[in-house]
Amino acid sequence: MTTCPCQSDLPYENCCRPLHHGAPASSPEALMRSRYSAFVRDDADYVRASWHPDTRPAELTLEGGDQWLGLEIVDAGQDGDAGRVHFRATHRDGDGFAVLEERSRFVRENGHWFYLDGEHTVTPLKPGRNDPCPCGSGRKFKKCCG
Repeated sequence: MTTCPCQSDLPYENCCRPLHHGAPASSPEALMRSRYSAFVRDDADYVRASWHPDTRPAELTLEGGDQWLGLEIVDAGQDGDAGRVHFRATHRDGDGFAVLEERSRFVRENGHWFYLDGEHTVTPLKPGRNDPCPCGSGRKFKKCCG
């Protein structure tokens, strides 16, 4: 069994896969984790389907150029049918490493959570030569991707 890309330490089959196949998320955080996994897996159909119809883009393609490396949930919660998740996602693209940080809003309708919108920033990540490599290899940056 493969570990889930959302970094829950659970097998994908028991974590995000059921959501990717139509099961409702139990919380805004669970939906955010499943959306991150969908980005890792280039599953644009799920990302679009989990987006609220009022704010969903008409078309969505995932370029596949970004390599998503890590997800950190900073804060998450819900109040009735409204939810929020503050997260950081590390990725690598043609320009190097960067961190996408977003404060997302979610809404629950008919028992299903949907991503509504979010405010985000993207910050370049410049690891030091002796820092752990952001790619997850466990090696120092200078001996890996540096």
